Amino acid sequence: MIHAADVREWRSLDVIDTEGHKVGVLEAVYVDTATDEPAMATVRTGLPTRHRLIFVPLADAIAGPGYLKVTYAKALVKTAPSIGTDDVLPAGDEEAIFEHYGLPYEHGAAGERQLARR
Repeated sequence: MIHAADVREWRSLDVIDTEGHKVGVLEAVYVDTATDEPAMATVRTGLPTRHRLIFVPLADAIAGPGYLKVTYAKALVKTAPSIGTDDVLPAGDEEAIFEHYGLPYEHGAAGERQLARR
């Protein structure tokens, strides 16, 4: 299990896929609002003048020296929903991220978001 205290050390780590291919650089971590545990990360990708932030789940991610290995292939991550580097994830776009990875999406009891940036 990934602990919230660990994620402070992950910023700017290379994010690699299951085969060891670099996907990008970890930008931010989003926690599940129901558990306050890390659930998703944004990964900075693209050319220096055209960066974007792609979402990738952190379930079963492994932190190593200088990298964070996620359990998804680079091709799948690269086609995931993204936002601009200065943008905020709109509440209505959260569900599409979970659908992209085949994960269940659940609003909170009062309709609140499932993800919150930390």
